[in-house]
Amino acid sequence: MSAAMPRPVGRLIEAFARLPGIGPKTASRLTYYLLRAPEGESKELAEALGEMRTGTDMCTICFNITITDVNPCAVCTDENRNPTMVCVVEEPLDVLAIERTGLFKGRYHVLHGAISPVEGIGPEDLRIAELVTRVAQGEIEEIILATNPTLEGEATVMYLKRQLEGHPVRLTRLARGLPSGGDLEYADVTTLSQALEGRREV
Repeated sequence: MSAAMPRPVGRLIEAFARLPGIGPKTASRLTYYLLRAPEGESKELAEALGEMRTGTDMCTICFNITITDVNPCAVCTDENRNPTMVCVVEEPLDVLAIERTGLFKGRYHVLHGAISPVEGIGPEDLRIAELVTRVAQGEIEEIILATNPTLEGEATVMYLKRQLEGHPVRLTRLARGLPSGGDLEYADVTTLSQALEGRREV
């Protein structure tokens, strides 16, 4: 740390830089923005961070983020949602993305990651055992595997498929293919192959 930089400033830059997607330059810009901003703005940020840690918990059923005193979460206790259909996602942010469509009326299960031997993440590090337990209880009829279309996501799907063999549950995968407004000539081979395989009647 430079002698020209006060320790509290350097500490905040380092803290911001540890966040995903934020490099040293962005961390510095955020820090100096807060230095120039009204005092109330930085206090509000500090309070919001504190409340996030004390005011949230993990749902005991689906492992999505919930308010501390609402557990199980609002989705798991909503009687208007279909308890026989569960969408399995990697992260809580994926739940928000699916909810924005307004189309899914079932429930969720958040794994909190994907199997990645390179990063040292194995099945035991994810909420897979809890999913198998939920399925074994017999209420779930369909599981929608909505992991990301990556090598890690595919490895997780294959592992889940093996773990759920023998259970009377239907496994489905989110359809993948060409994005709306895209041109065929710019599509990569994998995307185009998936689009062909996922074709349907018109």
